[in-house]
Amino acid sequence: MRIGFTYDLKDDYLALGFAEHEVAEFDSLQTIDAIAAALTELGHEVERIGHVRALAARLVAGWRCDLVFNVAEGVAGFGRESQVPALLEAYGIPYTFSDPLVCALTLHKGMAKHVARGCGVPTPAFELVTSPAEAAKVSLRLPLFAKPVAEGSSKGITEKSLVASRLELVEVCTELLERYRQPVLVEEYLSGREFTVGILGTGESARALGTLEVVLLEGADAGVYSYRNKTQWENIVEYGLLEPSALRDDVEQVALA
Repeated sequence: MRIGFTYDLKDDYLALGFAEHEVAEFDSLQTIDAIAAALTELGHEVERIGHVRALAARLVAGWRCDLVFNVAEGVAGFGRESQVPALLEAYGIPYTFSDPLVCALTLHKGMAKHVARGCGVPTPAFELVTSPAEAAKVSLRLPLFAKPVAEGSSKGITEKSLVASRLELVEVCTELLERYRQPVLVEEYLSGREFTVGILGTGESARALGTLEVVLLEGADAGVYSYRNKTQWENIVEYGLLEPSALRDDVEQVALA
């Protein structure tokens, strides 16, 4: 199979003058090489394309393939992760992973929580904040957790994201609003264990591939899966596969809801 490979390479954007925190979601060359090698080992012909503009230029020039393996994140806007799949749909080219609707909805965590709550999936009470004045009026129960509404890789999340007072909330929201230029999602903080579930498929065919527990070690930012914890995980975070149990069944049932 002839497979096109779309991605955003971190080094490309750093060379253009982007700051490190702006490219936190993008991939390293090591990751791109590993994915391409795995696809090649499976017998496929892999063509590295890169970002959405490179893809658009190829499509306009008449380039086609059997499938696009897409891990591109996009650069700007709430719909940035939808750009590659939407473009491929316009040209009738199959691709991997989520469609434009899912990409846009899940990037905006506020909208995703509205949908999840409407479908009966448990999620903490929340409010969206667009100004310091709104932050001062948040009526949720302390402690609270604040983060940018549409970022990934824990961008904008530090130990300060766990808020213990109304004054702290205003200070944290003001800083996030200025830095990320987007609303801040404020939630009632949930303590306890943290899990992540890998899912394959959609609808009734969806199934859980496995569940990992995220364990913060000594030296990690306490109580939050922060940007620092994610990027320096080798020494301060431990990941363990959750063995078959009633707990794992419950976690995976929620993930598949």
